[in-house]
Amino acid sequence: MVGKTVKRIYMGLIFLFLYAPILVLIIYSFNESKSRGHWGGFTLKWYDELFRDPAIIKALYYTFLIALLSSLISTIIGTLAAIGIHNLGTISKKIVLNINYLPVLVPDIVTGVALMTLFISMKMNLGFLTMLISHVMFNIPYVILSVLPKLRQMNRHITEAALDLGAKPFYALYRVVIPEIMPGVVTGAIIAFTLSIDDFVISFFNTGSGVTNLSIVIFSRARRGIKPTINALSTLMLITVAILLLVINKRTSKGDELIP
Repeated sequence: MVGKTVKRIYMGLIFLFLYAPILVLIIYSFNESKSRGHWGGFTLKWYDELFRDPAIIKALYYTFLIALLSSLISTIIGTLAAIGIHNLGTISKKIVLNINYLPVLVPDIVTGVALMTLFISMKMNLGFLTMLISHVMFNIPYVILSVLPKLRQMNRHITEAALDLGAKPFYALYRVVIPEIMPGVVTGAIIAFTLSIDDFVISFFNTGSGVTNLSIVIFSRARRGIKPTINALSTLMLITVAILLLVINKRTSKGDELIP
């Protein structure tokens, strides 16, 4: 009994250590006073000021535009790639899967610098296109890891039956395979969207003048001192990402595993 109590206290202290800074940030986003050491009363003026800031609105526009486009493109490419990997031989599949794990395991800064070097060597101007491409390349492995388990669960004889009944390969893919793996596809799309919204490192190294996202704006402004509007912006981003993570967890709890 004592051991269980100690374990609960220990876990409580860990969660307090992890989430106390986030709770403080959220609370002070509603603080009337600009001082972080004084509570001046409840207010929503920092949220109002936040949405009156043209730089924030511009960053918000690029953040969601790139997140939507990158998640859509990476979901299409990742789904097709997962289907191709699923149909490979045993040895070839293991090799390709290990290659697919590399971008997931490699630190983001390595991926960001590598992509920036590639774009510069190709004489591409850093901006919207390079940021979009970098987000797509970063998201594809996660989509593949989301779709592959559903392919493994699918009865492959269904596709063979459709082909035997006269369906063309593309028609069988569209009408038989995709509906069967749709839960994994949707989960992969949500993960890609979440990663794109939350990304800073890869965006920082692969963007150019005039194109920025919320993570970069928060970083650049935080270096000049944390203002209440930054607390409000961070709170909104936390809530958005938390909602998406809850959706992902709910889907994975129903059997849509992310790792094959």
